[in-house]
Amino acid sequence: MSTPASLADRPPRESLPSALANWAQTEGLAWIYIFKAVLAALLTLWIAMRLDMPQPRTAMTTVFVVMQPQSGMVLAKSFYRFCGTMVGLVVMLVLISLFSQQPVLFIAATALWVGICTAGAARNRNFRSYGFVLAGYTAALIGIPAAQHPDGAFLSALTRVSEVSLGIVCAGAVSALVFPQHAGEQIKTTVRRRFSGFVDYVCRALSGQMDRPQIEATNAAFVADIVGFEAARSVAVFENPETRLKSGRLARLNSEFMSASTRFHALHQLMNRLRANGSMTTVAALEPYFREVAPLLNKSGEPVLNAADAAHAAAQLAAFKAALPKRIRATRIELEARRDTDPAFALLEFDTAAELLYRFVDDLLAYAETYASLAVPTHEREHWIARYVPRTNLVAASVSGLRAMIVMLVLGAFWIETAWPSGGTMVLNAAAVCALASSAPRPTLMAFQMAGGTLLATVAGMIVVFGLYPRMDGFLLLSAALIPFLLLGMFLSTRRSLVGVGVGYCIFFCFLAGPDNLTHYDPTGFINDAIALVLSMLFSSLAFAVLLPTDAPWLRRLLMRDLRREVVLGCRARVTGLATRFESRTRDLLSQINALAADRPDLQRDALQWLFAVLEVGHAVIDLRHELAAPGVGAREMSGTPWRRSIATTLDAVARLFDRPNTARFDAALTSTAQAIADLQTLLDAERPPREERHRLQRILSKLHFIRTALLDPQSPLGPYSGAQRPGAPHAS
Repeated sequence: MSTPASLADRPPRESLPSALANWAQTEGLAWIYIFKAVLAALLTLWIAMRLDMPQPRTAMTTVFVVMQPQSGMVLAKSFYRFCGTMVGLVVMLVLISLFSQQPVLFIAATALWVGICTAGAARNRNFRSYGFVLAGYTAALIGIPAAQHPDGAFLSALTRVSEVSLGIVCAGAVSALVFPQHAGEQIKTTVRRRFSGFVDYVCRALSGQMDRPQIEATNAAFVADIVGFEAARSVAVFENPETRLKSGRLARLNSEFMSASTRFHALHQLMNRLRANGSMTTVAALEPYFREVAPLLNKSGEPVLNAADAAHAAAQLAAFKAALPKRIRATRIELEARRDTDPAFALLEFDTAAELLYRFVDDLLAYAETYASLAVPTHEREHWIARYVPRTNLVAASVSGLRAMIVMLVLGAFWIETAWPSGGTMVLNAAAVCALASSAPRPTLMAFQMAGGTLLATVAGMIVVFGLYPRMDGFLLLSAALIPFLLLGMFLSTRRSLVGVGVGYCIFFCFLAGPDNLTHYDPTGFINDAIALVLSMLFSSLAFAVLLPTDAPWLRRLLMRDLRREVVLGCRARVTGLATRFESRTRDLLSQINALAADRPDLQRDALQWLFAVLEVGHAVIDLRHELAAPGVGAREMSGTPWRRSIATTLDAVARLFDRPNTARFDAALTSTAQAIADLQTLLDAERPPREERHRLQRILSKLHFIRTALLDPQSPLGPYSGAQRPGAPHAS
């Protein structure tokens, strides 16, 4: 009996154990996190009530603010929250002592402080930004109510510290002791997956099995992985001593991965240009070396799975690297003999590609050696500083601070004019929302979703406060009444599309309906506070949408200019540590641009194209400057020599081109690069410098040639500025 086609085409059903295992790794982890957050909140509430704290709801709110799926994230966020709280308290005590009798000056000073802190939160990211958020928010939260009763400001400050500290301790304890999830485990998985993924990328790209869209997608994934890895590393150091001992190597591993991926992309692009321009002699001479690289990255034919396997791969790469210069020189001698019979062959093309191959092998070896060093607790490679410091554009951060200050001034003026009892709540909550939402990719939507969550929390809070609390007797019944409402908020916060709703619900349900030791049943005050909260969020959302919105094209253009200006810094900044800063800043800027253009694949692709151009030219420029900074021999190395002047002119022209691209600057960069190549070739032809010096001059010549080929790449975003196709574009010889 034949099977119907519709049944035959159906995929096989997943077995029950497999389905349960998949659920446990996805939704199961989310539900563990939800129950842990609720448990920590109830534990905090119980302890706060036993200690007879004035506002247990503040400690309970702190739990939902700092709670994260991983223990390291909780500890990191708690650390920065505590630091920000202390700074905010000190500043607010100063402001109260100065302006408590002058409401207008007090609101203005508070708005200025909140604006500065919001700018700091936007400038920094990850959990460092949270310290700035809390420094501003705490000042408003404590200062605005305390300013109305200055005699109790100091006691209010101490109470705030104790309640926040209790919430931090309980959240950290529950996260670390109850089904803990560690960022360190995520790092181990990422290191292993990224190394094997990069090896696979290298093998497939060198064999010609990847087209340009696949290469772009892979590199975009690498950028997201680099930024995420640094975020995980920065919180994993809070978890255990072992991770702290390896933190320097993990930072170095990230830096070396960036360098290796940049170098390989440059090599791959150069080989593609050589193929496109018919330079098959050079391609044929180098392809055997490429085929030898891939097997070196395996162990017994199997991919590298751990640090021990990486040590074996590093040993093979070290032997290959040691033999490579001699082999390259032998190949070069053979090709020199064929120049007369092959007029299309340019020896400079071979030198450039061979130099890039050697540099790539060197970077890959460093990457493998650092990976292998993770097998032991301590290692000499730990003693190396590679800082990855994410930074938002200073103008964009200043706009965020200015926006928060304007919002507070407008709402503060409304409060002073109307004398609305809940006006203070509206002002201080607007400060918190502006600071929190400013670091989100879509702050307008975030603030609007928080308003929706607060509306939901208002309805739930009225049911709890006026319907259930009067019937509660004892903490167990109180917990039973709160658990369903807290679970709802945490569930919403784990849904990607409803994060803002969940955050608004959890925080402001505790603010509105969190129980105190002495409960006050005041429906009018409850509704007034709820209206104030919702209005502050809606006004903040409107401010994000109207006052220089962060998703407007101006910010993307600003970040794109910052990305291009990394080449300018590569040409002009101090050389020491420049390569590491260049690698991290370019990836971080692309991550910011992609976040702003989340729904625009065309804009993301344009940014990725500029990243490729910046990495290729910028990396070559930095290598060139390192070679120039090396000690030279003889009068030919003096800064006033023609080839030195030509290179200085080239660096300036390239910097000007990437600062503000146009046709005239493109032509100037291309002309100056060609002139520098010609001057250096004249020097090498006319004189016979010592061997080491000649090799260094040839390396400088190769880097100049690569810069020229990168500028002439038809797939580069600089293509529109190149004008008509120039003869001799493939090479400069």
